[in-house]
Amino acid sequence: MAQDKLNKGRNNPPAYFVHESAYVDEPCEIGEGTKIWHFSHIMKNARIGRNCIFGQNVSIAGDVVIGNNVKVQNNVSVYTGTIIEDDVFLGPSCVLTNVTNPRSQIIRHSLYEKTIIRRGATIGANATIVCGIELGRYCFVAAGAVVAKDVPDYALMVGVPARQAGWISRHGIRLGKPDSQGIMVCPESGYRYKEARPGVLKCLDLNEEAPLPADKAKGTFSYDEFKQRTK
Repeated sequence: MAQDKLNKGRNNPPAYFVHESAYVDEPCEIGEGTKIWHFSHIMKNARIGRNCIFGQNVSIAGDVVIGNNVKVQNNVSVYTGTIIEDDVFLGPSCVLTNVTNPRSQIIRHSLYEKTIIRRGATIGANATIVCGIELGRYCFVAAGAVVAKDVPDYALMVGVPARQAGWISRHGIRLGKPDSQGIMVCPESGYRYKEARPGVLKCLDLNEEAPLPADKAKGTFSYDEFKQRTK
């Protein structure tokens, strides 16, 4: 079985799944329901929450902190100095770093820079996140973007270097122009959003810390359908 190599010598097998081709160094913390798939490597002293999914060829370095319900797609390395909160999505082959000015000849193991990815953020495929910055709650970094500065909550970031192209809802739908009261409505969820002050967006209908209600936690239409609706 996939977990046999972890279970040897244990009276209580782990409550998480590890594929037989993956490696989990000890000690580390891994929450119940988490799945670690083919050829992935979790290094010692990593702390990982519940119900996370790590795809093929994922590397999690020592002392990385990852929350609950985080989804890490294939070919992603998360380096020491990274803090990832709950409900974050890391797309295939996205790149994280931990030293701004690396040199092979200079040892900077004690100088790793901190990168914080706040709750609900999405990083698209092949995007690059330069270290030492903070990505805000529910922000969305488009595929291939290069982010080198802090990102506000709910911001949609595109391009190289990344720039803010608008606001995006908690459901990952780009918000349209505000109405006369400054309110933008997510066409999928119906939740309303408004800038509390310039550059700071808030959801008026649900606290950012609250989980999505069950009836709002399942997609109702594809992004292509959304684009057709908004033409």
